[in-house]
Amino acid sequence: MQITRKSPLTGKINTLDLDITEEQITRYNRGELIQVAYPNLTAPEREFILTGYTAEDWETIFGSEEEEG
Repeated sequence: MQITRKSPLTGKINTLDLDITEEQITRYNRGELIQVAYPNLTAPEREFILTGYTAEDWETIFGSEEEEG
């Protein structure tokens, strides 16, 4: 299912094709924790649903793991 969000960092409209169902969306919208409603999604995919930040946004904000070492 395609989910569209606006990035708070760039203002760009982004769409991700996520492996989620209408039932999962309903459970999440009724208050189920995101990690329970969408256990099959990665943390960056769940973050995109919550905030609109993409993995690239997070890398821009915090740098990549390779840069830390």
